Amino acid sequence: MHWMPRSWRWWLAWALLSLAGALLLAQLALQREQAAFETDARIAHRLLSQRVVAHDAVLAMLALLQPDDAALARLPSVYSQILTIRRSGAPTPWAEPLLRQAEARSRATGQPALADLDLGRGRYRLVQAAQPASYALQIDVASMVPWDEWPMARDSSPVAVALVLGDERLPVQAGRAVAHGWAYGFRKTLAAPSQPFALVATRTVGWSELPWGRMLALSAGVAAVLAAGRWLRMQSAARRRAEALVRLGQVGRLNALGELAAGMAHELNQPLTALLASTQAARRLVAEDPPEIATARAAMDQAVAQARRACEVVGRLRRAVERPGLGAALQAVDLPAAVRRALDLLEPELQRRAVVLQLDGAAADLRVRADPVALEQIVHNLLLNALQALEQVPQAERRLALLLSREQAEGVLAVQDSGPGLAPEVLPHVFEPFFSTREGGLGLGLSLCESLAQGMGGSLSAANARLRGGVFRLRLPLADGAIA
Repeated sequence: MHWMPRSWRWWLAWALLSLAGALLLAQLALQREQAAFETDARIAHRLLSQRVVAHDAVLAMLALLQPDDAALARLPSVYSQILTIRRSGAPTPWAEPLLRQAEARSRATGQPALADLDLGRGRYRLVQAAQPASYALQIDVASMVPWDEWPMARDSSPVAVALVLGDERLPVQAGRAVAHGWAYGFRKTLAAPSQPFALVATRTVGWSELPWGRMLALSAGVAAVLAAGRWLRMQSAARRRAEALVRLGQVGRLNALGELAAGMAHELNQPLTALLASTQAARRLVAEDPPEIATARAAMDQAVAQARRACEVVGRLRRAVERPGLGAALQAVDLPAAVRRALDLLEPELQRRAVVLQLDGAAADLRVRADPVALEQIVHNLLLNALQALEQVPQAERRLALLLSREQAEGVLAVQDSGPGLAPEVLPHVFEPFFSTREGGLGLGLSLCESLAQGMGGSLSAANARLRGGVFRLRLPLADGAIA
């Protein structure tokens, strides 16, 4: 798999949190719109129910009082929705069949009866049978609506309102047509049985009505919080990384100096032994009677030469520090986790050099027997060497591949770079102490790594990749759950 930069995780977190917040704000806005719609629809139903009940009351009053024509003429001025009032008695029955049929129904039920609907003009007629005269009201639906108390703006409200009776529909409020969005509906029959209209209200909330401003503000707020969190996390990670690098550097220097001291001890043994023999011989020659001054002088010259040789060897030791004991027992170590920790430490270096990293086998269960500190130092050194090699090629060609695998009883880490590779004359000497192709290098890093790997029962090898670059393979025995 390819190593994904941590910045992508923050972008993904921002996208998910922004989306979740936007969905929550949209849901709350839709809930508010639905609640407002239902409240307005119920108020409209109550107002219209009061008006149709008033029509029944007017007809009941007319049937009871039987007023004259003058009184009937004044009534529409009180009720603006009543356009006309007609009266019919036994001598002059209704001329229209619809009115006669409605009168018959009213006489049978004792309640007003609906005569007909005029959809074109938004009107209907209501008949009350009585003696000696029956009465009929012509009612205008638009005038019936109490617009001064109406909960919605008649011309701009997005809610459509109509009175529905069967297949007949009398529009009250046009509303606003929206092609796509969230639709809400309300339907309830008015309170007068004589006028069994159902008040039907519909509302569609379009995409443009969502709270986009608040959504963008929320997204910006999430970005600011995540940016602050990322900055704090980066500061903390940089501090931990610096501490870990200092620790690794100290351990590496101490181990390198220990390795150097071991080599120095071997190289100093011969000149010091010769120096001791020459000085002892010169002492004996001087003590003889008579003293053999010439021979003693030659012995001292040999002693001086051996001392100079020892000084040259000691001069190669840059610092004199005590070698720490690697007394930590070998234990089961998660090799992929150790590699990920090393990559985390070197993440700024990878980004600075624009290295494309490929990590395969990181999800495998690969536990090896190792000293955790020594293993971390080996991986760190191998990665550093690879980064130094990649500096010698153009930025667009920098590739670093890490492959974790299991081979028989060993766990293997292969570190392959796309650098210039190892020259044939260099390859046999890469693990020799004090051998370095880098100016100013001590030549102890790879030598120390090999010694540490061998001390843990493993091995470290170097070769050139098949196509390009160098590849180093670290092999360590598998832990198999056992602690050494």
